[in-house]
Amino acid sequence: MSVSTSPTAAGLWRRARAGVLVGLLVVLTAVIAAVIAGGAGPGRYLDPDDTSLRGSKALAQLLRAQGVRVDRVDSVSAAESLAREGDRLLLVGAPWDGGYDEAERLAAIPGARVVVGDQPYFDVLAPDIVAERGLRLRSREPGCDLPAARAAGSVYLGGMGFEAGGTSCYGGSLMVSGTVTAVGNGDFMTNQRLAEDGNAALALHLLGTRRAVTWLVPAPVAPGEEQVAGPGGKSFVELLPASIPWAVLMAAVAVGVTALWQGRRLGPVVAERLPVVVRAAETVEGRGRLYNARRARLQAAEALRVGALDRLVPRLGLGSGAGTNEVVAALAVRTGQDPGWLAAVLYGPPPAADTELVALAGYLDEIERLVREH
Repeated sequence: MSVSTSPTAAGLWRRARAGVLVGLLVVLTAVIAAVIAGGAGPGRYLDPDDTSLRGSKALAQLLRAQGVRVDRVDSVSAAESLAREGDRLLLVGAPWDGGYDEAERLAAIPGARVVVGDQPYFDVLAPDIVAERGLRLRSREPGCDLPAARAAGSVYLGGMGFEAGGTSCYGGSLMVSGTVTAVGNGDFMTNQRLAEDGNAALALHLLGTRRAVTWLVPAPVAPGEEQVAGPGGKSFVELLPASIPWAVLMAAVAVGVTALWQGRRLGPVVAERLPVVVRAAETVEGRGRLYNARRARLQAAEALRVGALDRLVPRLGLGSGAGTNEVVAALAVRTGQDPGWLAAVLYGPPPAADTELVALAGYLDEIERLVREH
């Protein structure tokens, strides 16, 4: 008599339910994250108070550390009021959303001025500079004799290109005409890009020429206006029925409870005692004897050096990808030993005799001891 071995529906469900539950949990988690993140607006571009990648708080802090006062304003009236103090620089960073009359008022403010990017009334803010082309954003060399550009070196610039009107640098993406400086894009001043190339140096040279900076940013956006708008001007979150967030939360709780209830601890398929336990010291000694029997000084020295480096690199505060020069330089500072000797011990040729191998082990122990003590 033959016996059927085809799986039943119940058996198939038992095998597949764990995967189904995990898939549902992942989907619900993604939905919850999307709902929660729906009301969160992006960082404010070139805002000296914004700590996001798009903001410029890092640059503002560097300017203050150099003794430059940074005043964040979001209106032309506030900028005009601060201008009465004199010896100030006006920065028009993020695209200004004011009208033509306000652009004329900004242009009438005395003192130096830096205009960033594609402003709606660029010809009013920088009347002597002609903007005619777009440039790809990338690292660019100065290509001019401007002191700020020569001190900074390569900078991440591009965006708007300037054809005429003054001293041109960085392939036309920076131009100086009198007291007005125009840069094609402000990404080099953001928290994300400031530490790259000579971005920080150029930004500090451009904005640190006066004792104070009037940093103009667009007026704050009312809560909800930055969300993706749907029919009737409503955001995605506002279009969701009021019961949806509760339903998602209840479903997530139900899936979590089910996963805990049906979950299985991972462990050995069959509980089996090992026939013998080998101590670590015996394993090391046995490997050493094998190296000695085969005269494998190269492999033994490599094992000693790799093990020493694995223990030293974290103590020096270096990453796993640190190069030879970085490790040797850090060890020389930490231990006070000669860099040439350290390089020979850690990265030199393999020992030619057993006595040299023993000496190498002693040198490695000495280096580790000095690092621990210092």
